[in-house]
Amino acid sequence: MTDAQWTVLEPLLPAPGNQAGKGGRPETHPRRRVLDAIFYLVRGGLAWRQLPAEFPPWRTVYGLFVRWRTAGSWQAIHDVLRHRVRVAAGRSPFPTAAIIDSQSLKGADTVANGSRGYDAGKKINGRKRHIAVDTLGLLLAVVITAASVQDRDGAIPLLARLRERFFLVSLVWADGGYAGRLVTWARQVLKLTVTVVKRSDDATGFVVLPRRWVVERTFGWIIRYRRCVRDYERLPSQHETMVYIAMIMLMSRRLARRPPSQPRRNPDVQTEGAASDADPVR
Repeated sequence: MTDAQWTVLEPLLPAPGNQAGKGGRPETHPRRRVLDAIFYLVRGGLAWRQLPAEFPPWRTVYGLFVRWRTAGSWQAIHDVLRHRVRVAAGRSPFPTAAIIDSQSLKGADTVANGSRGYDAGKKINGRKRHIAVDTLGLLLAVVITAASVQDRDGAIPLLARLRERFFLVSLVWADGGYAGRLVTWARQVLKLTVTVVKRSDDATGFVVLPRRWVVERTFGWIIRYRRCVRDYERLPSQHETMVYIAMIMLMSRRLARRPPSQPRRNPDVQTEGAASDADPVR
């Protein structure tokens, strides 16, 4: 990572165990090198044992990765960066609307049979990740299930997690696969309005659908990181962490390129005399 990116991330890392009142030995390897190794693995899609020799030992890197995953540190770092990116874009740190979708992934031989399934529609044997993003495409929540789980069924824990963590979100856009009982359940139980954006029956070829393209772009961002192209993880929670790390890398680079004192102009904010149907509060 660059020096500017490290400046963004360093203050967000959890304190070492020997400095947090838990005792133990001081950390031997520089944290920047450990973080570089984790980013290198996620970006390149290699196995832990294949980390190049110039990085710290793979057991040390993996141990710190697991320790931070168990403590929820990766998600905490991700959430702070998302707030900063939203503020830099001229938005409130807390979103009020979301878009949901799912993506089936082929599972490697390391994925246990008990947590994988077959998606007959996509003809994929593996897992499925269900994500919720804000109107900028930034990740709000992710849930990993077997690929055989229907979108409507996978959306139930996803929306529950979204409501638990983002109490201001009141509107969710989704595609036609989420129509039906999920819309009623979300309105009655979670007080969420799920709006289904359907493709027109008269449309032919590729058509950009309102709001739905945002979450599709986020999937495109995630699969730029080869560890997320397929599911190699034994535990679904570990794949969730890989998705968070991919977004951490993306957002930290954005913040490193654009100082907080110079926010990018928000394209949804109307200029004087301009007419737009965009909703600036989302």
